[in-house]
Amino acid sequence: MIPGKSIDPRSFAIEDRLAGVSRIVGVSGSKGGVGRSIISSTLALALADQGKRVGLFDLDFTSPSDHVVLGVERGFPDEEFGIDPHFVHGIHMVSVAFFTGDTAVPLRGDAATNALLELLAITRWGDLDVLVLDMPPGLGDTNLDVIQLLPRLEFLLIGNGSKVVIDSVRRGLDLLTELDVPMIGLLENMHRGDERAVESLALAAGVPFLGSVPYDRDLEDALGDVDRLRASAVYSAVGDVLPA
Repeated sequence: MIPGKSIDPRSFAIEDRLAGVSRIVGVSGSKGGVGRSIISSTLALALADQGKRVGLFDLDFTSPSDHVVLGVERGFPDEEFGIDPHFVHGIHMVSVAFFTGDTAVPLRGDAATNALLELLAITRWGDLDVLVLDMPPGLGDTNLDVIQLLPRLEFLLIGNGSKVVIDSVRRGLDLLTELDVPMIGLLENMHRGDERAVESLALAAGVPFLGSVPYDRDLEDALGDVDRLRASAVYSAVGDVLPA
């Protein structure tokens, strides 16, 4: 349990809502700007294309962007005994953007925790092979809440060759190790040239190195168009990044 966190009764409802989910994968970057949302969304798309039952939950409440990556129109989800995720491109998807539209959501502290608890407790995910969580940047309140609420959570960390990012990811790895959170491994994004900093960090930390996603100068133009996204280097690199 995360120190200082008490158990909310809604956590028992969350267990029931996620009972049919075989695997929960949190895609995280200890620093913003590493392409976490693009990796999360493209991973969900690739898994769905492989015939897997996939969910995608955008947990970046202040700046959700998975719907932008996948070209999904916002609209309030159907409700009956809970909310039903949108089903788009073979993905069961939930984002705060579906509720708020273009309105900013300045959540902090208890308000962010409450929003997380409420969405987890009322969302009807059904039977899924994988639920991909697009985690907020860093390891703040929402990330720590998710770790406490979802004991089956596995982390997939994203990094790149920036010295600032490497230092941040190293500290994130230390914290996750301290909290005994299962690690899928470390994936390098926006790889250029002969960079080996992310691979070296994974080796030093004793976590699996999941490979590199090459820098793709055409990726920006593919965002919002899943057919072009499928032709991208990101899609090719993340399709088999999850070990069985």
